[in-house]
Amino acid sequence: MNHRETVNGRVLTAVRTGLRERADPVRAAGAGAYLKSTIPCLGVRVPEVRQIVSAAAAGAPFDSPEQLRATVLELWRGAVAREERYAAIDLTANRMVSGDMRMLPVYEEFIRSGAWWDLVDGTVGRLCGLLQANRTEMTAVLLGWSTDPDLWIRRAAILSQLKAKAATDASLLARIVDANLADPEFFIRKAIGWALREYGKTDPAWVAAFVGAHAAAMSPLSRREAVRHLAPVR
Repeated sequence: MNHRETVNGRVLTAVRTGLRERADPVRAAGAGAYLKSTIPCLGVRVPEVRQIVSAAAAGAPFDSPEQLRATVLELWRGAVAREERYAAIDLTANRMVSGDMRMLPVYEEFIRSGAWWDLVDGTVGRLCGLLQANRTEMTAVLLGWSTDPDLWIRRAAILSQLKAKAATDASLLARIVDANLADPEFFIRKAIGWALREYGKTDPAWVAAFVGAHAAAMSPLSRREAVRHLAPVR
């Protein structure tokens, strides 16, 4: 069945209308310039986007995971404003699809076609949820992504355990980071530092040891970010 035939039209209408009602042209101009956005921004703040999405989904609940996926893809692919893509990502927080591997192609589309840090970073938390629920399958996926030609897919792999805390698979994190240490791309080097810094809040000794062992291969940017909150070695 074509996804257009199964969408939740009430949610789409509520989201699109709500976003336009809160548009701020002045803020939109600044956001567009900052993000170097290829599609217009409406100037709606991220917390407001989430409020709009939450109200829309509560007012017209999804009938099934299939309907949710169809609606999300319709909103994403038909977006004429950047905030519509933020809203599409926010809709995937619905518990109906939590841990559902059928969402992986949706998240991959977000990352490959979004192809910029705000959209990619907004999606990585969903990958973390999939990994926690589907360890074996997602470990293989993320290892594959760690060497993908698409830098945004690689960034997503690096950041995929950003919110995992004590549930982080340190071995997987190490393998993904190690595969990207030589990459000269800023967004990859920054991601490496960020991922290690976050895990350092849970296991600082592991991160300190990893950085020490890979100091020669790690870029100054990645290293600086990774150890930012670690206690200095005495």
